[in-house]
Amino acid sequence: MVVAVGTTLYLAFAWHDMTILRILLLANFVAVLIHQFEEYGFPGGFPAVVNGVIRPSSTPNRYPLNRNSAMVTNLLGAYAFFLIPVFFPTVIWLGLAPVLFGIGEFVVHGIVANIRLRTLYSPGLGGSVLLLLIGIYYIYYIHITGIASVWDWVIGLVYFLLVVYIAEIKMAFTWLADKNSPFAFSEAEMRRFNVQEKIERLTGRTHILHSQVPKSDNFEPADEAKK
Repeated sequence: MVVAVGTTLYLAFAWHDMTILRILLLANFVAVLIHQFEEYGFPGGFPAVVNGVIRPSSTPNRYPLNRNSAMVTNLLGAYAFFLIPVFFPTVIWLGLAPVLFGIGEFVVHGIVANIRLRTLYSPGLGGSVLLLLIGIYYIYYIHITGIASVWDWVIGLVYFLLVVYIAEIKMAFTWLADKNSPFAFSEAEMRRFNVQEKIERLTGRTHILHSQVPKSDNFEPADEAKK
């Protein structure tokens, strides 16, 4: 969150020396940092939503999402996927891909998670609304200025889909997923946002999202990484 605040201050003082594209891409970077902090910092609880609702498992404090996979994918997502386009704003397909990803985040947090939980809010929704609004304006801007070619759309869409497939489907939920992972989320993290209570209310039965630790595992779950 410190990086988000620092970048916002820089944007506030230097925006008049930037192009519209760079301003939008930098704002998109800030929005994804806010989104991540909302998921794991305040209010937190996103791991419980993923492992208990979106991809339910028998060891929800560590599978399929765990602290290691969350850290790797979030760092790669924010500092590679979202930040690099800021330095090359005229390469439209490079900026379009994270914009599409941000819009997709709103679909996950604003629609899918809320339908599953029957709520109006899920951790990460606030940041995803910012991503949606920035994304809509970015697409509007490149359309009315005519700076996006057909190939920009094609390459941007393919790049976006590749990132989703490699970083999320494969890396987070396959390669780094482990039912016996030592990188378990803490009990405090799994209790955030009262996900367990929400699931119990929907199903009418007890659903434990924490303390699912194999008896042979002597690892003591550490507090989750703050974004």
